[in-house]
Amino acid sequence: MTNSDRATARAAFLDRAGWAGAEIAPLPGDASTRQYFRLSRQGEPAMLMDAPARAEAPTCPQDATPEQRAALGYNAQARLAGSNPAAFAGLASALVERGFSAPRILASDPDQGFLLLEDLGDALYARLLPGQMHEGRLYSEAVDALAAIYRSSFADRVTLDGRDWPLLPYDAVALAAEADLFLDWFAARHAGMTIGEEARADWTEIWERSFRRLENCAPGLVLRDFHAENLIHLPEREGHARVGLLDFQDAVIGHPAYDLVSLIEDARRSVDHNLAIPLKARFVEKAGIEDAAGFDAAYAVLGAQRNAKILGIFVRLALRDGKQRYLDMLPRVARHYVSNLQHPALMPLLMWTKTHAPSVFAEAHK
Repeated sequence: MTNSDRATARAAFLDRAGWAGAEIAPLPGDASTRQYFRLSRQGEPAMLMDAPARAEAPTCPQDATPEQRAALGYNAQARLAGSNPAAFAGLASALVERGFSAPRILASDPDQGFLLLEDLGDALYARLLPGQMHEGRLYSEAVDALAAIYRSSFADRVTLDGRDWPLLPYDAVALAAEADLFLDWFAARHAGMTIGEEARADWTEIWERSFRRLENCAPGLVLRDFHAENLIHLPEREGHARVGLLDFQDAVIGHPAYDLVSLIEDARRSVDHNLAIPLKARFVEKAGIEDAAGFDAAYAVLGAQRNAKILGIFVRLALRDGKQRYLDMLPRVARHYVSNLQHPALMPLLMWTKTHAPSVFAEAHK
């Protein structure tokens, strides 16, 4: 479909939704294939999500084997929703039903890939910090909301307008596929290093052992992109609803430390390092985690996994997609990764990295 055809389809959807003639302004793009537009109709705001079908690789069938997932591609391996708007819509509705501030769905056309959403405003955490709001206060509210999400129960699938989307486990296949982006893009394409078969096998074995540490507490909903550019301050609301949630269509069921890592070890902004320990302690208390030491080890494992993934993704975005600005964030992510490796649970990964990918330490010192 051409850009002109897509614009015509957008206009037809807005007409059906009762928003014909609304002012429409595109918002800056992110790392995904989705587009967002801000609408205004006689002073009433709304957001339009445009997620064209088949814009990304296939998603993961619920009963697919690891081999079948590998054949389908990265989205299936990592259990990403891709451009499927049913995932966003179903999750948004499930979160709203439980008192969280995801955008309400005003109208939907999943076949065409359009959603009309509640506009939660412009008060992104990333815009309010550091000058307009106290960082510790905002992040404490985010941690409390995250703990409340973990304590909430969710079905194994979400539904909206007759469309189901499964909430699949964030399993070792998905975690490993993401971590491998470090080898294929950061080490090989950015640092120019060759990772031989034996070194790759050792990498895989280290991660397999490390992921066993994630069995120390009950799994919960993992939103996967819980950070300052996806959180909105809503001071007029109460309790957990003060934290607006924007990006969660790739949600899975997994260890609760993952989203906490996303928040504290932000790839795009430097969080005050003095907040890390108290924020982790606050989450452990609010979430009712009994094994604090086990949670800390799992946090380090998922921190290393997430930051390894991001190092690979940012290089891929720059080299494959021409988004060079992502290279500017590599040093911060490398520092997070190196910091994660200092945990005793990750000694084997630290030694592997020193031997086979030492360039990440140089990147961390830029």
